[in-house]
Amino acid sequence: MSAANREPSVASEPEQVEEPESNPLSLSRAVLARKSEYVRPHRIRIKVGTWNVAGCPGTDKDLASWFIDGKGVEPQLDAKLARLSVSESIETIEINKDHNATSKTSADPKADSRGRESHNPGGSPSEGEEPDVRLLSGDKIGLYVLGLQEVVDLNIVSQTFYSDPNAIAKWQDALEAALPKGYHLVASEQLVGLLLLIYASPEVAETITNESTVSVGTGIYGLLGYWGNKGGITSRILLGETTRLVFTNSHLASGHEQASLDHRCWDYNRIISQTKFSPINLGGVAEDEGEKIGDEDFAFWLGDLNFRLDGLPGEDIRRLLTLHTRGEYDLNKKSNGEMFSDDGVIVLRNNDDDDDGTNTPGMISREASFDKTSSDEDSELPDPDEFLPDPNDDPASLQATLNSLLPHDQLLRMIKERKAFHEGWHEGPITFLPTYKYDVGTVGLFDSSEKQRAPSWCDRILYRTRTDVNLYEKKCNDEVEAKKRDEDMKKMGIDKAAEDENVLFDYDPAADSSADNLGDTTYDYDDYDEGETLEQVITKEGFVDKIHLDTYTSHQRVTSSDHKPIVAIFTLDYDAVVPELKAKVHAEVARELDRAENEGRPGLTVIVDAKDSINKDNKHFADGSDGVDFGELGFLRKENRYLTIANTGRVPATFCFIENPIPQNDATKPPQWLQFKFVRSQVGDDEETQDPLEDEITLEPGETVNAVIEAHVQDIAHVQSLNADTAQLDDVLILRVTDGRDHFIPIKATWIPSCFGRSLEELIRVPRGGGVRGLIEKRQKGGSIPYTLEVHKSSPNELFQLTEAIAILAERAIADANMLDEVKIPRDKPGWPFDKDSWQTTNDEDHEILRASMIGALEVDDPVLESIGVDVPIIKRLEIVSEVLLLFLRSMPDGIITTPLWAKIEQSLPNIGSGKTPAEAEEARSTILDILATAPYYNISFVFLMSMLTRVANELVSLSKEALEALNNRRTSSPGTLAKRSLSFRRSAGGAVAADQAAILRRLAWERKTAEIFGVAICRAPTSTNAKEKKATEDKMRGVVEVFLRQDRT
Repeated sequence: MSAANREPSVASEPEQVEEPESNPLSLSRAVLARKSEYVRPHRIRIKVGTWNVAGCPGTDKDLASWFIDGKGVEPQLDAKLARLSVSESIETIEINKDHNATSKTSADPKADSRGRESHNPGGSPSEGEEPDVRLLSGDKIGLYVLGLQEVVDLNIVSQTFYSDPNAIAKWQDALEAALPKGYHLVASEQLVGLLLLIYASPEVAETITNESTVSVGTGIYGLLGYWGNKGGITSRILLGETTRLVFTNSHLASGHEQASLDHRCWDYNRIISQTKFSPINLGGVAEDEGEKIGDEDFAFWLGDLNFRLDGLPGEDIRRLLTLHTRGEYDLNKKSNGEMFSDDGVIVLRNNDDDDDGTNTPGMISREASFDKTSSDEDSELPDPDEFLPDPNDDPASLQATLNSLLPHDQLLRMIKERKAFHEGWHEGPITFLPTYKYDVGTVGLFDSSEKQRAPSWCDRILYRTRTDVNLYEKKCNDEVEAKKRDEDMKKMGIDKAAEDENVLFDYDPAADSSADNLGDTTYDYDDYDEGETLEQVITKEGFVDKIHLDTYTSHQRVTSSDHKPIVAIFTLDYDAVVPELKAKVHAEVARELDRAENEGRPGLTVIVDAKDSINKDNKHFADGSDGVDFGELGFLRKENRYLTIANTGRVPATFCFIENPIPQNDATKPPQWLQFKFVRSQVGDDEETQDPLEDEITLEPGETVNAVIEAHVQDIAHVQSLNADTAQLDDVLILRVTDGRDHFIPIKATWIPSCFGRSLEELIRVPRGGGVRGLIEKRQKGGSIPYTLEVHKSSPNELFQLTEAIAILAERAIADANMLDEVKIPRDKPGWPFDKDSWQTTNDEDHEILRASMIGALEVDDPVLESIGVDVPIIKRLEIVSEVLLLFLRSMPDGIITTPLWAKIEQSLPNIGSGKTPAEAEEARSTILDILATAPYYNISFVFLMSMLTRVANELVSLSKEALEALNNRRTSSPGTLAKRSLSFRRSAGGAVAADQAAILRRLAWERKTAEIFGVAICRAPTSTNAKEKKATEDKMRGVVEVFLRQDRT
């Protein structure tokens, strides 16, 4: 493939880019607007061939000779080739001057598609081996397109409906063996007997993209639709990123009768309507919809179309053509007696059998009829009277006979009647004999079987351009408009008055039999235009391409099928993209768009204090892209960092923080440990205040705003992952800028190992002094505490400290309440100080700070009571310690009563959640303790906890001896009606005071609420999605704790 000496042609001026936008579509449009800078003219030759091999064996062995080598042409049976002499050879025809010379073309090598020398075998041809005339072949062709029909025997039922995978391999191997080295397969598709193969030269192959091949069956209709014994294969390719080429190989319905003709038209229209290609993809940008036949720049339709000759007896056609093959039609000319036998037919037979055992007819060559004794020195200018006349003007010529037959061709009639191939399709001049039907193994012997089918041009190659389609559509639209104007005139009643002036509107081309050929010269076989001008076509991409049909002929000397193969050679001049030049333009356009876009887009600068930056090399301030470092971060410790955001662009900027997207393959939402908000800082008389702003902020150029990032680890599951070293405290904060560039701010923190979120088996292995943090520092290794370490305590020291601190603070609170009026114990709130709804100090400003201080003390094994100053009110201290205890218990993965222990308790005490008598309660306590005794560390921890709760209950909601006796009596008599009957206490007859009803109710309510809180906190059981089952399990957990809180022992 080489460039011709011409400038790149573009149909329109470069497009203007309206708005610079950073997206693939705008970039592609901008690059396309400069297409004249990266396209260059190219020229290739396209060789299209079609052959119905009729399922005959050995036909694959003839493929190389006629399709690749260009052999098998019989000049005497082609009116155009018969006129050629040595001095008249054209670019696509090669003629030997004599038998001792090498066959070569008279065309200038520069006209070749790649400027190479002719690819022809050397040496003189032996007699009976090589014909005198050969079509352009070898590496002079840039694109080989081959359509075959009946590559399998369609008479076999199984092969009529299914494709034979071995058939395509056989034909591919035969073609690839004959092709010049380096040719690439572009498309290969089989539809039962149909096969379409496309090969390209190395230079052309690398410029082909967007190949899409579609098969459409039009054969027998069955349960699965139309079978592929008839139909079409269509392949679409994009050449040089500019030119769309479509090739259709079809085999239409056979038969001579009218029904068969109608079926052929139906086949054609079905292939046209059902063929849909995949969308074109250029530069990673795909079109919205796929294309169809008619959207291409150049289309080629080849195959066995099966159109016959109408209105003539088959015997008359055979007789006329046979006279020409014998050379007896023109009685004024003498036969040379060399070409045919007495029967006027060349019969070719191989003497040896082929490798596959079949005796396949081959090809022979006749000697050239040139004068061997003549030379250039002795030759004189010929007499003008000796020039061969135009065969169209010679009534005795073969062409005149062909011209008399062509008006009876069904294809031409269907085109005129607009039933098929009427949408701008062209065909080259038919100067060769009909391609069907011959006796296998013969040249010029038409069907001699019992049926004696009439010769016909069944095999055809048609082509059209985008211009042809546009002209056809314009013609149709003009006719519609003319008809509409004619109808409007008739309605106005002026059609008669203006009859002479409006003949055009009343004219019906279909009714004018005297001018059948005047309006359409596409198929006018009475006059040929064999000029060398190329038809110009404006492609879909806006380029001006040119195409010319160089050769259209048949290979009469290929005799292994009852059809003769035909070929057409085209010259295509087109503008193709040069990748290097396009890459340069693409880079320039990208830079220009980026610059223009940046000038019109919002621009933000994010500043973080250097001491808070991940990049510690910064002395003063750092860009937000360097990240924010929170330093050490522990459980329930809040840390804040501050950003300053400035609008440094030229336009207003609107922005907000967004959450990180969750990966598609990860359904779990990551724990939230970062919060962010925008604030406006205001400096008052004594302090600086920060007022929160909306989630989305708009800044004018030059304005600034502050943002606060808060780190707070509070999710228990997250804590467990951080302790196990399976999670890290790092994230990326996304500042989304509307119509601008997003800012990504890395966030980092170092996790402080915590005793929260660890199992009891881990905590009992923490040595005294230093706590969990001390152990991690000593081991210099994070993660879970191995169970292989030595056990240092029978119960977690954290649990012991918390339970002891609660008991002490509860006693002090009662004492202070008895002595000080300002200390108020909320005795009327069940569950205090463990029920969060009863807490009085959680809203204090220093609550979270004090809680974090206590948690930090537990982690380093410092005294809990000393972590909060004595100046803190006793009620606040008690509530904080109670909150921390519950957090600690809930964070333990295995709890105090593990899942296996719970299963045993649930099995032994199925009704533990219901009311019980003192004896039943005592028996339940014994059973629970016996089960827990199997796990000593858990048993001791449980006893510590229950002892503390009992002490607190007796301090906060104690009962007098009389109230306790009354409570035990009621529980013994009817535990189920305890609450109801306790309301009917009365004074005794002796004047004694009845039991304190309010005290009993407070005690019962406290026991129940506290048991609800701690039952769920210390017990681990399989979770249930059923609400009823979940409630029943929680009642049983409450019952386990409640039996140890009952004050029913005297």
